[in-house]
Amino acid sequence: MAKIERENMKHSKNESNQIKDFAEESPHQIGKKIIVLSGKGGVGKSTVSVNLALALSLKGFKVGLLDIDLHGPSIPTMLGIVSQRITSKDKRLEPIRIGNMKVMSIGLLLERSDSAIIWRGPLKGKMIEQFVRDTNWGELDYLIADCPPGTGDELITITRAMDNTNGAVIVSTPQIVSSVDVSKSITFCTQLNIPIIGLIENMSSFRCPNCNTELNIFAQGGGKKIADQYKIELLGSIPIDPDIVKSCDSGKPYVHFYPESSATKEFAHVTTRFLEQIKRSEL
Repeated sequence: MAKIERENMKHSKNESNQIKDFAEESPHQIGKKIIVLSGKGGVGKSTVSVNLALALSLKGFKVGLLDIDLHGPSIPTMLGIVSQRITSKDKRLEPIRIGNMKVMSIGLLLERSDSAIIWRGPLKGKMIEQFVRDTNWGELDYLIADCPPGTGDELITITRAMDNTNGAVIVSTPQIVSSVDVSKSITFCTQLNIPIIGLIENMSSFRCPNCNTELNIFAQGGGKKIADQYKIELLGSIPIDPDIVKSCDSGKPYVHFYPESSATKEFAHVTTRFLEQIKRSEL
């Protein structure tokens, strides 16, 4: 048993050194490297990642959006670029450009959108490392990585491949069952010494278009409760809006096509709080 543990530690150390070498050789100039994560699926993490990245780019920042959900890459669909394909130049992958934003996803490499990625951990790890190391990110103010649910291989790999992960944004929904799983993501960040920028509560409430009554479909206050419990910032609460679903399915980014909606205004508030937290924490 002790021998196995020593071998695992040796492998982990070698792996870390290799990834560090990649980062040192990288020509990229990336300001802040941010991961967006949640303890479970179905909380709208990709929706938050896309709209946070777009909100930052609309403020004039140069943003990279990296989708490392290898088994369920939804970002190409949400951005309306599912038919586009990544090209390469000088042995580097060229991300898809949308204004000030560069996008990389395995969904942009597959010949068919229904292709299944049937890979074990090591191969997935190499793919994520390549996305960070071999993509022509150039000069970025922010690189935002949309992570798959949980705290497994992909999340460990991206934090190491980024070499210096500046912070994490946690996504939750109001109900208790979500907050229990989200607490594991918070613990993950704590154990890896990744600063938590804050928590975003998604699907917080729904305002009836007929009677204007606000309904708490998924309970109320779960995001604030867990933020208070772990002493982290609640960056904001995104309300439920059927147009968010419509925009994701049609590939028309919500904050761009619905600028006057209450959810877009809340995304703007979240983005402001996000930037304030980074400045305050000197990340």
